[in-house]
Amino acid sequence: MAEKNINSGIVYNMLATGSKIKGDFSSDSDFRIDGIFEGNISCKGKVIIGTNGVLIGNLTCTNAEIMGTTEGTLTISEMLSLKSTAKVKGDIKTKILMIEPKAVFCGTCDMETPKKNDTK
Repeated sequence: MAEKNINSGIVYNMLATGSKIKGDFSSDSDFRIDGIFEGNISCKGKVIIGTNGVLIGNLTCTNAEIMGTTEGTLTISEMLSLKSTAKVKGDIKTKILMIEPKAVFCGTCDMETPKKNDTK
């Protein structure tokens, strides 16, 4: 009889305040950054950069919520949310972009547009 792993809780990775990592990171689950991350991140889930979090590098993920600082290219396949404390420097490619008042964004943004065959 085969064993089954059953996940009963939310699984995510976290870089805590006061921590610093250099290198590339990939994950199938969510990732929260409250420390300093230098490198590229590829995530199939949601990435949250906390108020004290810093990302210097490129981010590719499904959804992201930025409250801290980023410098690099952000490629978000669904929704990117920039909170009022966010400081983003670099280019953004996303389907949905939400920016709260007082958020700082310096760069370009490319949002997907529907294909001609999709419009009715």
